Amino acid sequence: MVPTFPVKAAVFYDENGNGVQDASEGSRLPDVTLEVGGRTGKTTRPLGEATIDGVPQGAQSLTVRRGSLPPYFVPPASIPVTVPQAAGQFALVPVTLPIGPNRAHLYMGFGDSITIGQGSSDDQGYRGRLQDKLTAFFGVRASVVSEGVDATKSNRGADRIDESLQRRHPAYTLILYGTNDWNAAECKNAPPCYTITSLRDMILSARGAQSLPVLSTIIPGDPTSVQQPDRNEWVAAQDERIRALAKSEGVPLADPQALFVKDPNFTHLYVDHVHPNDAGYELIATAFFNAITGPVEPSSASLALPALFTSPRRAH
Repeated sequence: MVPTFPVKAAVFYDENGNGVQDASEGSRLPDVTLEVGGRTGKTTRPLGEATIDGVPQGAQSLTVRRGSLPPYFVPPASIPVTVPQAAGQFALVPVTLPIGPNRAHLYMGFGDSITIGQGSSDDQGYRGRLQDKLTAFFGVRASVVSEGVDATKSNRGADRIDESLQRRHPAYTLILYGTNDWNAAECKNAPPCYTITSLRDMILSARGAQSLPVLSTIIPGDPTSVQQPDRNEWVAAQDERIRALAKSEGVPLADPQALFVKDPNFTHLYVDHVHPNDAGYELIATAFFNAITGPVEPSSASLALPALFTSPRRAH
């Protein structure tokens, strides 16, 4: 019988793609499934390390189960491992992000006054809360910046996103737009009007700048104080279109609308008819966090790298 031994491994974000964990690369990925010698193990939080027991002695290849990675992360083909390992040795597994020259760990919130954080006690809205979650998850400081403009509609967002991308160079672009579209007669009376086209343009612009787009649903309004009683029906219908857009474009979907309406009394999540309070912003942060860090399941083949970067940038 061939002797077996444990294999220790760690998954890290290889920011410069050189296959080596440099001193400045402290980001580890938890909850990633590794396979070696017919055995599997999962990296732990917060260290991104795994111990895989029962691996047969000899030369083995360690691989990453791609569906266990968060969206956009690209694993290596395999990592050679000699079993047993030397005492204290870890197999270091580099994963990369296709962000070109953009700034690692920089997340650009792109939207209207909800992205700005109006109504929150710290004026950070979801951004500070998301930043804390991402920092804890990846083990290095994340920065979530605001490119929100108050009272703007989605078509205005499509017009201005290129300037924001060129100035910020974000690794990720977090798109939360459409709340104010309700105020346009053509959108209220003939949805989806320009909303879905504008959101698609934002996705294509982010891709063209090698920033990784994450698309959000529109949050509902306070059901007890919305100025128009059919507003939330309009939001729900638009959000079904947004979910379909995310699927067709192969981008991660943040779905705060689903988290809001899951609460049977979600009126307590607002400071006015549309702006969340701290509890509401926490739900938006959670939705973005889940979209950014949640595993890509095998059925989500549309999130594979080739599909993401073959779409052309939108015309201007």
